[in-house]
Amino acid sequence: MKIIIINGPNLNLLGKREPAVYGNITFEAFFSKIREKYADLELEYFQSNIEGELIDKIQEVGYVYDGIILNAAAYTHTSVGIGDAIKAIQVPVIEVHISNVYSREKFRHQSYIAPNAKGIIAGFGMNSYDLAIQSFLTDTI
Repeated sequence: MKIIIINGPNLNLLGKREPAVYGNITFEAFFSKIREKYADLELEYFQSNIEGELIDKIQEVGYVYDGIILNAAAYTHTSVGIGDAIKAIQVPVIEVHISNVYSREKFRHQSYIAPNAKGIIAGFGMNSYDLAIQSFLTDTI
């Protein structure tokens, strides 16, 4: 099974940025551990602060991978383009957030990804990514 994690803006600062909200581990360190845990999977990771690069990556992998785990970060709440890219592809997408976006500012309650996502996982810290991987592995539908 081939799964890619796509992270959006400012997630390259994990481990440094607002540790009370996002924790103190870098994504690279977390990804190393998750790769070891799921050694039998082909796991890839892509991060960009640029909306168009995220759309390009979704389109690139959206017909050939088995799953996309997408943390579009702030673009979740603003990007019609990313929402449309997900709508256009065939691969299932799971929207992931490290924090519970529904316990934060009201503008974070709107998602342009959710209407076309297979599901949403939010508020479990970095374990949100692990839960998303597990959902692909246990999917019986």
